[in-house]
Amino acid sequence: MSANIIAIIPARGGSKGLPGKNLKHFMNHPLIAWPIQYAKESELNMKILVSTDDSAIASAASDYGADVPFLRPDDISQDLTTTEETLKFSLEKAEIHYQEKFDYCIFLTCTDLFRIPGWIEEGLSMLKANTELESVFVASETHKNFWTIERNKPERYAEWMKVYSSRQIRKTSYREDTGLMSISKSCLWRNGKRIGDNVQIISDNRSETSIDIHTEFDLVLANAAADWISKNRPLDLPPLPQKK
Repeated sequence: MSANIIAIIPARGGSKGLPGKNLKHFMNHPLIAWPIQYAKESELNMKILVSTDDSAIASAASDYGADVPFLRPDDISQDLTTTEETLKFSLEKAEIHYQEKFDYCIFLTCTDLFRIPGWIEEGLSMLKANTELESVFVASETHKNFWTIERNKPERYAEWMKVYSSRQIRKTSYREDTGLMSISKSCLWRNGKRIGDNVQIISDNRSETSIDIHTEFDLVLANAAADWISKNRPLDLPPLPQKK
């Protein structure tokens, strides 16, 4: 039996770092259009829903082929509203709207842009092949050291980071980039979790995937990166949005 799958794209109207962020243009299309198109390009039969509190974003999302059956209320659209609260609320509202329960939930953001086709299918295949898995998400490889500060004292995140060596032979760390693509069992979202503890990673080591748009500079950087990629690695460009 085929699984019921929904992709939910949160897109709040308010943004302090870049006002009107989700309608700003990347490669001549609004940011909201890019995750919608990525989901549309998937081989899976799934619902694509944009969760927003903003009527202009809702209109643009609808133009590019997403469902926007409701607007989020103010209390689920604040600066300090967590992604987990947004996803839980949106899934519950979506299941009421579509009158069905979803088995798997996909999370995509408007601020992460440089996705590779097939990640959704790969993630679902992993989840189906190992029923113990709860989530699959994209993560960026890094060989950097990380520190935290506890009681004003800097401390390394891991003991092995004390040993310095060339990046070619160093242990790899992975930075969670769930906004690029993550897929989880729906029960996690209903319980207020974005991803579970038993997970698998889809590794990506391209520099452009580290661009997460929250300021004007980030947007300039993303467009410059896309211009370079179009000339040097055109197959790595994300699928161009198409209006419905």
